Amino acid sequence: MRSMHLAIMLFTRDLRLRDNPALDAALERAGTVIPLFVLDDRLLAAAAPNRVRFLLEALHDLRSSLRRRGGELYVRRGDTVTEVIRLAQQARAQGVFCADDVSGYAAGRSRRLAAACRDTRLELVRGPGVTVVPPGGLRPSGGGDHYRVFTPYLRAWEAAPRRAAAATPDKVPVPVGFAAGELPEAGTLITASGRARSLSPSRALRGGESAGCRRLDAWLPLGADHYAGQRDDLASDHTSRLSPYLHFGCVSPLVLAEVAGPGPFRRQLAWRDFFHQLTAAFPGVTTDDYRPGRRPWRDDGQALDAWRHGQTGVPVVDAGMRQLREEGWMHNRARMITASFLCQRLHLDWRAGARHFMDWLTDADVANNYGNWQWTAGTGTDTRPGRVLNPLRQAKRFDPRGDYVRRYVSELAVLDASVIHQPWRLPAAHRRGLGYPGPIVDQLP
Repeated sequence: MRSMHLAIMLFTRDLRLRDNPALDAALERAGTVIPLFVLDDRLLAAAAPNRVRFLLEALHDLRSSLRRRGGELYVRRGDTVTEVIRLAQQARAQGVFCADDVSGYAAGRSRRLAAACRDTRLELVRGPGVTVVPPGGLRPSGGGDHYRVFTPYLRAWEAAPRRAAAATPDKVPVPVGFAAGELPEAGTLITASGRARSLSPSRALRGGESAGCRRLDAWLPLGADHYAGQRDDLASDHTSRLSPYLHFGCVSPLVLAEVAGPGPFRRQLAWRDFFHQLTAAFPGVTTDDYRPGRRPWRDDGQALDAWRHGQTGVPVVDAGMRQLREEGWMHNRARMITASFLCQRLHLDWRAGARHFMDWLTDADVANNYGNWQWTAGTGTDTRPGRVLNPLRQAKRFDPRGDYVRRYVSELAVLDASVIHQPWRLPAAHRRGLGYPGPIVDQLP
């Protein structure tokens, strides 16, 4: 491979220096690099404010890390492809390096970037880093371009050879004479998008590689070994909360899989890769049933609004939906319960639920969010499409004392464990005094 005098390193969903294959390749082949992030207005307009805040914190952290190594994070705003080509031409760069991604938007951006690079005689180098195993790296032995069922994928995933983690650079040489560009305040971007949301700052995870590494180092020694037995405990919350850092690439999924070792936690990383390879093969996952024709949906705006606002009258469902609004995050077990309730109990379209999650989740990832919603709705990869999670059984099993419900459904905080999950069994006068609605569905025991 020929060396380059100067190259653009385009950061997208790989906001880290540790194990960044695209950055490593750029530094190996180019004498100087321009680390670049483009604030794309099209993406910002659609992003949840929780993600915008996390993103900007991650970018500030990345800029600080680069500066400590003699580098800089150059920030531009506008269309990503346009800004990359403009800066490359100004700097007389010879190549562009970036990580591959699978969402419909990312795939379209990649195609446009490839065409623009061809037109301007720039070499485009795309590498791994968003997943443990590249989305196209595993193919079923019986034919087909992707795995449709998780278990055989998991076996292939565990057996697949892993690339070596890329080294963390000691120095990042950058050219002189180019303005770094300003990183705006989160509030200005959120206000401009017209999608302001309230979020408790004390409960928001801080963005960035530094924060992600601290969280990983603090959680891993105690959490990974006990993950199997404690991950579904709603009240104690023994989950890692590393998902936002994985979404933005502040933590390397490959490094995380290696340090976690075999077991249930690493299995979750395999699920993440599974949905990425599915999305790469089926980009319509956000709008079209992966397995069509399985069920009709009702149209009930009132029921949908009750679900969105945590007013269904089913405490464990409402607790999950209120946690989402308060924290920009939701316990994974609660995600399964609330999604199953919407699709399997209210019989409302999974697309409405998936969009609501995208509006609020800090870790909302196109592949994971839509893949999981389709799995829960019975339109996706679940081999048992009629699977229904009974919210009361789930609550009694995973929140037996009602502590999770009390934390988020303040109206029920005075109730003891014997009735907190079924407040409709209380006398009518007592129920009215609580100010909590009755269940919006029948057939609850």
